Amino acid sequence: MERSTHPGLDLSLDAAALTAQLVDFPSVSGTEKDLADAVEDALRALPHLTVDRYGNNVVARTQLGRAERVVLAGHLDTVPIADNVPSRLEPGDGSGGVLWGCGTSDMKSGVAVQLRVAATVPAPNRDLTFVFYDNEEVAAHLNGLGKVAEAHPDWLAGDFAVLLEPTDGEVEGGCQGTLRVLLRTRGERAHSARSWMGANAVHAAGPILAKLAAYEPRRPVIDGLEYREGLNAVGIRGGVATNVIPDECTVTVNFRYAPDRSPEEALAHVREVFADCRVDEFTIDDESPGALPGLSHPAAAAFMAAVGGAARPKFGWTDVSRFSALGVPAVNYGPGNPLLAHKKDERVEVAHILHCEERLRAWLTAGPEV
Repeated sequence: MERSTHPGLDLSLDAAALTAQLVDFPSVSGTEKDLADAVEDALRALPHLTVDRYGNNVVARTQLGRAERVVLAGHLDTVPIADNVPSRLEPGDGSGGVLWGCGTSDMKSGVAVQLRVAATVPAPNRDLTFVFYDNEEVAAHLNGLGKVAEAHPDWLAGDFAVLLEPTDGEVEGGCQGTLRVLLRTRGERAHSARSWMGANAVHAAGPILAKLAAYEPRRPVIDGLEYREGLNAVGIRGGVATNVIPDECTVTVNFRYAPDRSPEEALAHVREVFADCRVDEFTIDDESPGALPGLSHPAAAAFMAAVGGAARPKFGWTDVSRFSALGVPAVNYGPGNPLLAHKKDERVEVAHILHCEERLRAWLTAGPEV
């Protein structure tokens, strides 16, 4: 396969300067090959790592025989560029200024931190696995981490994982699961002037909406983090004309559930909620399992002690779920404000990138008690 002619990555740069280099290396979802080539070449130059590649996914590992193995993971792709490449550095309120550009927050600053740790911590206190994967920003079936997990699950084995998604430098434990179902009621069409000749499917959906309005979600505490579930109608469709009694109505329901439920338990719960409602057709439209935070694991406790702050729950879904499915507890932790992800004015504070690099290095080079 032809290799990229793009200049290579300089891992001697600090994490902020390396972020700028990565941003100036376009890698919109589906076009990550050149960047994957550069990442692979840079990692193969480090003698303390073994490097494997599957498609445009690169995995590098230490083999030091440590008692624990930690996985640091991040995706190489970005959303489409919006006139925000190349990067630019401007003064800001904090020291070091602000770096602007596509992917600065989501998540090339996190990838830069991974690369810096790979280059500058040759003898960590825990064995390390570095995962760089493609197609995170697009359809789930294209996700490179999922493809590696399916083809080479042994490459992702570990005791604990950190996904360097943007979290503003705060630990976000695990993630909630999501289930989307379609609840369909059926009726009989008739002219609205003679409505008694038909059966209104929209009216039949009334009890479904009443159940949702009255629903009281759980707020379970897991590893000290309070998750907040939610069961909500996110769409309703029915009717074909303004003078026709509708013969079909579909309510789209999204259940965001805490990671102490399995997908099967989440589905059973939703079925139970609507058990006494008339539902003519119940269809699963989409589902992704949650991930336990795993903060009770010794490696996670040491991680929290090193990075500081208070952990908070992850209410959205992230790829930590894929690690959880492999039996690896995982958290989200990275530089960058997630609220700026995908925006034309995406940016990250240089100080936040350097702080994240410093904290991870401290965790991975501390004495055996940490």
